[in-house]
Amino acid sequence: MKYSMMMRVCRGKLFFSVKVKGVMTMAKQDSCADRTEALLTPIAKEHQVDIYDVEFVKEGSDWYLRAYIDKPGGVTIQDCEDVSRALSDRLDEEDFIEDAYILEVSSPGLGRILKKDRHLKSALGQEIECKTYRPVDGQKEFSGILVTFDEESLTIADEGTEKKFLRKDLAVVRLALDF
Repeated sequence: MKYSMMMRVCRGKLFFSVKVKGVMTMAKQDSCADRTEALLTPIAKEHQVDIYDVEFVKEGSDWYLRAYIDKPGGVTIQDCEDVSRALSDRLDEEDFIEDAYILEVSSPGLGRILKKDRHLKSALGQEIECKTYRPVDGQKEFSGILVTFDEESLTIADEGTEKKFLRKDLAVVRLALDF
């Protein structure tokens, strides 16, 4: 718990107030996402969609519980609506998330982020974009064909040259968008 103490004077009297804020750890955020994914699994199967990812994140003052779904040929608005209603009902029944949050169910999009090994596996042989935390050879953005990956690194090829990155040095990896 996080405490902040304030002192103020009102009508000649001294007041102390303590504001208590719950602090959500990464482990708790991951736990909420994992439990939500477990609830979502039978719903996704029923609606013939795949779970791409689930995340529980704070943006500004709001918490967002995001479920990304996919299927061959892409998801429709109706798919998102149906899964959202079913998931919302299950989350209300289980009621394990203490904080208020906004539930979003959507497609991962064309330039989808590749976070997990299963995402990278499906992107082998495709063009991806990588952004590093720190410059490598004077730049932070790279693109190329995903050649291989393992727990520690991934390798892309661009114009016959292969470049290997440690996964811990990558800020984001996503499918490249060609227009």
